Amino acid sequence: MRRLLLLTPVLLALTACGLIESGDEKAAGVARAEATDVGKRLDSQRPRTADEVGYAASAMDGVEVLRVTGAETHEGEGVELIVRTTGSALESGLDPQTITVRRCFSLRVSPSVEWGEEAREADCPDGPPLRFAPPPEPPQVPFAAVASHLPRVPEGGRVDEAEVRRVLASLDMDPAITTEVRTEDGRVGILLSPPSDGYSPTDCVLAVVGPGETDVWMPPRIQRMPGEGGCSAGNALHPLPPPH
Repeated sequence: MRRLLLLTPVLLALTACGLIESGDEKAAGVARAEATDVGKRLDSQRPRTADEVGYAASAMDGVEVLRVTGAETHEGEGVELIVRTTGSALESGLDPQTITVRRCFSLRVSPSVEWGEEAREADCPDGPPLRFAPPPEPPQVPFAAVASHLPRVPEGGRVDEAEVRRVLASLDMDPAITTEVRTEDGRVGILLSPPSDGYSPTDCVLAVVGPGETDVWMPPRIQRMPGEGGCSAGNALHPLPPPH
């Protein structure tokens, strides 16, 4: 007991001199680390609007988005968020208690921001956390309908490109879906491609109609990346070899 009594003033002195972090400081450090992790998870080369960034951050556990400024990640200084996170830590001393704090931090989301850049402490704006509507779902190619409606041409028969086009038009697909049809050597190659942001893989669907051959498929992910050539009517007629 006497040793404990002697140690107590020493611990108090060390804490007062800043050699031992207080529980509040340690908890604030945890909150900052949480906010820094939010910045890492928001990092992306894909352009996004301020609302898309805000929605993504607000969907993370334990994160409150209190302010969003800027229009788009790839315009000007990008998008800046003020988020509130929580940190907990044990107080130093002989009878440690758990300290929990909530702190606000500023994050900038832009291709010019270094990955893992530490979140900067900020004043918490007044008002409740912001709410964001989820981004609209991109149009989907009706894969099953395409597969079931495309004509089946018997061996030795002739493929009619006009008929293929009529079938595709009858499916009443979203106008944003690009349709490309190409005939070569008696076979018709088809590309159905939803809009792409130019960074992510496109959910394109390929099809080929030929004598004794009607097939519908989605190319492998690597071939659907921008610049890889997988999303083309040419790839429907002459499929690229599978990736290794």
